Amino acid sequence: MNGMHRSLTHYRRIVIKIGSALLIDRARGLKHDWLNRLCDDIAALKAAGVEVLVVSSGAVALGRTVLHSHSGTLKLEEAQAAAAVGQIGLAGAWTESLRHHDILAGQILLTLQNTEERRHYLNARATILQLLKAGAVPIINENDTIATSEIRYGDNDRLAARVATMIGAELLVLLSDIDGLYTAPPHLDPHAHFLAEIEAITPEIEAMAGGAASELSRGGMHTKIEAGKIATAAGCAMVIASGKIDHPLKAIEDGARHSMFHASHTPVNARKTWIAGQLLPAGTIHIDDGAVAALKRGNSLLPAGVTAVDGHFSRGDTVAIVNLKGGEVARGLSGYDSDEARMIAGQKTVNIEAILGYPARAAMVHRDDLVMAAVGKKKQNEGSTHA
Repeated sequence: MNGMHRSLTHYRRIVIKIGSALLIDRARGLKHDWLNRLCDDIAALKAAGVEVLVVSSGAVALGRTVLHSHSGTLKLEEAQAAAAVGQIGLAGAWTESLRHHDILAGQILLTLQNTEERRHYLNARATILQLLKAGAVPIINENDTIATSEIRYGDNDRLAARVATMIGAELLVLLSDIDGLYTAPPHLDPHAHFLAEIEAITPEIEAMAGGAASELSRGGMHTKIEAGKIATAAGCAMVIASGKIDHPLKAIEDGARHSMFHASHTPVNARKTWIAGQLLPAGTIHIDDGAVAALKRGNSLLPAGVTAVDGHFSRGDTVAIVNLKGGEVARGLSGYDSDEARMIAGQKTVNIEAILGYPARAAMVHRDDLVMAAVGKKKQNEGSTHA
């Protein structure tokens, strides 16, 4: 035991990542009893008002047991076939275990492209958030049936971190076959020291990461540290804990040993740096003074406050948001293509569906995808295309 009782119910939204070795036994297949106990914990968190997402490994490992694959390394097509079979069984198992608690499960299969390309990112996030709104538990995995080595995460630790930052989770829990971070791989160095609290991921912390700890796991401590860098920079804390026990989430609350990686002290800047400075705006949205005031209050940008739209861009592209004098007041990811944005500029939300011909989102730029400029900048290209 750490002797540190950590209440998970204090968090609003938690992502839990499950390693393959926890779910799958090579000889007997899926560990139903363990999964049921984990779902007991998830149900308890949901009953306390916590939104829970699960990133579940195990599709390939489960498919291998069903297909009776050889024990060596699988060829790409063999692994993808195993994933195709295993994913069905894995989704069914999660659905059945959560159903005992009257909780719905929703399956999401992602690829690297879905979390790195902005349009895909927005669509994936919207789907996940809708599932959470409906009270379901999204069960997420990499789409191993189509991903190749060149376009894949290859581990669910980093995928879980990307999902956590995508949906604004406050805590990422990596359940694994090791109970936390040590100064050296404990299976190789008996004198390795356990680290309970990690304030920041320094080069020294990164150097402590060992290799994969089990045959079924594609990740190791290295990928967990990489996941920690992604999550903590975005303001999401991370826990590494053992899942080799029943009720692993309850065990964390009861004081079982685990490593806590604390979130960055400047999460907003860290999370939105890529919006504010790393991406070249694909277009410009001009807004009136009322909209400027609304953005300063932390609101989303609605079409009613838009006076004009410049440039050609797609939904999810970065746009500069400028005031009536041409000074940049914010930058964000557009919720609409430029042609659509021009059509609804200046319009009230209730009119958008009639104009576009289909139900659409209210925000031109959602506040979660928007960062205010520190100092207004004069836009470089004068002129505008008015709607």
